[in-house]
Amino acid sequence: MNRTLSDWLLLLALVAMWGSSFMFNKRGLETVTPLALVAARLAVGALVLLIVVHARGMRLPRLGPVWAAYTAMGFVGNALPFFLITWGQQAIDSALAGILIAAMPLATLLLAHFIIAGEHLTQRRAAGFLVGFAGILVLMGPAVARRSGGSTLQVVSELAVLGGALCYSTNSILARLLVKTDFLVAATGTLLVASIMVVPLAITLEQPWTLAPSFASTAAIVWLGIGPTALATILYFRLISSAGPTFMSLVNYLSPAVAVFLGVMLLGEQPGVNAYGALVLILSGIAISQWRRTSGAANG
Repeated sequence: MNRTLSDWLLLLALVAMWGSSFMFNKRGLETVTPLALVAARLAVGALVLLIVVHARGMRLPRLGPVWAAYTAMGFVGNALPFFLITWGQQAIDSALAGILIAAMPLATLLLAHFIIAGEHLTQRRAAGFLVGFAGILVLMGPAVARRSGGSTLQVVSELAVLGGALCYSTNSILARLLVKTDFLVAATGTLLVASIMVVPLAITLEQPWTLAPSFASTAAIVWLGIGPTALATILYFRLISSAGPTFMSLVNYLSPAVAVFLGVMLLGEQPGVNAYGALVLILSGIAISQWRRTSGAANG
């Protein structure tokens, strides 16, 4: 499948938005609980997309089978991974969370091989998968090896973020198979359903009106709703439909570099040597898995 300039621009925009979302999550968590943060993020994102849809004279579909698809994608692609990642970031740095999300394309390669026509797991892609998976092991290895109380919490938190990555992987396949309507309508319906799932839970369980969020946390959460959620969701569906889930998954190989850079430069995080080693392995994995495609394009 040939990639256009538009596909690459969409990819870079998603890299910037999703790569920075871990830093904004960390800022939001300074004074807001994970469930409340996710609820506010989804509500803002859904509201923005509803306004955009209305401004363009479009309407959401009536109740029917399409809403079952929106419900599945809203849960797997938004509600569950947002919570898992945000909860996990309470105990781990934003840089580590960004690197862990790189597990998403590893699973996508396997799922797409069995489900999506034309997305076969070649020898080079399999080699890239193994190298990238080795990066995940390098990243999580030290905490697993220590097995102390604090390390146990870190391992569980890392597994939560990893679970979020697997949710994204599954959702990328679901979106390719289930989205039959306009991508903007699909994005809006998906976020609306996700917010309906999470907001009542946050109100019931956490009583968010009792929180005292700082200005920095509030601004971070609002941007998470507008940028990495609303705008990125539109770009996500458009890229899935035009270039396929495996190409879209490149976002999660490139966004770790953005997450690490912002975590170090703006949050003062200090990833260990193993984190940088994991990042190198993961980026090497994507280079290996994509080398044949790039070479073929260059040769015409």
